[in-house]
Amino acid sequence: MLTFIIGIIILVVGGFLYGAYCEKVFGPDDRPTPAVTKADGVDFVAMSKWKNSLVNLLNIAGTGPVLGPIQGILFGPIAFLTIPIGCILAGSAHDYFAGMISMRNGGAQMPSLIKKYLGDKVFSFYNIVIWILMLLVGVVFVYTPGDLIVNELIGQAPLFDNPVTWVVYVAIFLYYLLATLFPIDAIIGRIYPIFGAILVISAVGIFGGIILGGQGQYLTNISLSSGLFGHHPNGLPFIPVFFITVACGILSGFHATQNTMISRTVKSEKEGRTTFFNMMLVEGFIAMCWAAGAMIMFNKGTDIATAPTLMVGIISKEFLGTVGGILAILGVIVLPITSGDTAFRGLRLMVAEQFNIDQKDVKKRLSLTFGIFIPAFFILIWAKASPSGFNVLWRYFAFTNQFVAIFALAMSTIYLRIHGRNYLITLIPGVFYTFITTSFILHAPIGFGLESRLGLDPNSYVLSYAVAAILTVAYVYLIKKRSDTNKDEILQNVLA
Repeated sequence: MLTFIIGIIILVVGGFLYGAYCEKVFGPDDRPTPAVTKADGVDFVAMSKWKNSLVNLLNIAGTGPVLGPIQGILFGPIAFLTIPIGCILAGSAHDYFAGMISMRNGGAQMPSLIKKYLGDKVFSFYNIVIWILMLLVGVVFVYTPGDLIVNELIGQAPLFDNPVTWVVYVAIFLYYLLATLFPIDAIIGRIYPIFGAILVISAVGIFGGIILGGQGQYLTNISLSSGLFGHHPNGLPFIPVFFITVACGILSGFHATQNTMISRTVKSEKEGRTTFFNMMLVEGFIAMCWAAGAMIMFNKGTDIATAPTLMVGIISKEFLGTVGGILAILGVIVLPITSGDTAFRGLRLMVAEQFNIDQKDVKKRLSLTFGIFIPAFFILIWAKASPSGFNVLWRYFAFTNQFVAIFALAMSTIYLRIHGRNYLITLIPGVFYTFITTSFILHAPIGFGLESRLGLDPNSYVLSYAVAAILTVAYVYLIKKRSDTNKDEILQNVLA
């Protein structure tokens, strides 16, 4: 239990100190924000600090900080240290600078920021990837909460041929339609505080059950004698698989798309630390709680092959009882629903921004929203009909989610560098995750399968590591070249 407690202390104390440092590096001031200067009653709507914080938390906290840590804890107690450290140095910094830089650029969405700071060529590639990710996020976050509702609340099997399954899916889509279509303060701003309360109560409830329930004996501590990084039961290497598996509990590229959306509703730049940086710390806390709950249940005899979605119910009922368990399950259902709706909303904003589609016009918002939902629904049908459909969908989602984060970190690095700030705080996590994502996709069967295709040991990452290292060096070189050769042009645009 000691390792878990140390991890929580790192998250709280380290997060407070590093958050203050990141805020000092950026230098928020009293200039008017886009919520004030560009108010339109639809997307640019000034909201209170506490409401923005809860909305952003619900936007970014999908099933990643729950299902990811449940699987990640199989790597051992090292997760209790890597989650908080990574959350502070990578995830929270990524979220803070993406939101603040967007605010300084009139509430611009990520594709526009990528185009401005990384150039047209990178933008063309990024735009396709981020649109695909947002679509996949929306689909995944219909599938996951839908199945939890059918299985845990209704008590039926969420099968393809069960009509109840599709009724629930359609109901979630209808909510997404309303949340995507109407002004941000009409539905999201009103209902999210209620969802936020459920989320926080369920996480605190599990934490209380861990601390006060006398089950600390089942929490394993780090032991050098048994290996610092533990031994995954399936023999998976800690690097890079752990970081892809835990995903949103440490870093998520999807978050940048949500932070830039909330940058349009923040009334003061000085609220950014709470709204962006601290809400990622809360997500890290959620990840820690579910990871600890999973470790306790595995050490008490639960089959490690149990599906993560089933583990949600097992953990909830173990620590909170029947009634409290249902509340916790509701919290986990809320997580993906409240991320899925803003994923579709964010995609609408990106497409509208790219093709200059006026979002004040209700008919145009409606047609664009339906245009997004149609392919999403067909992807959902395919994923549900295919035995391995969702697994394939989730793997690509998890990788892409981490991959797009390196673009936001690169954009932040260039911004800080041309302004003479400490750019290492975003460059270092960008370098690390470039290596993580590229080595994973080079080796993984869903990617290039480099070692297997060349007849090498399929369990060896040596070649993938080598190629990833080269690509990582190229990542640093391109950032330096972009910020050096285009410094005058970028500064002129920024200061205009």
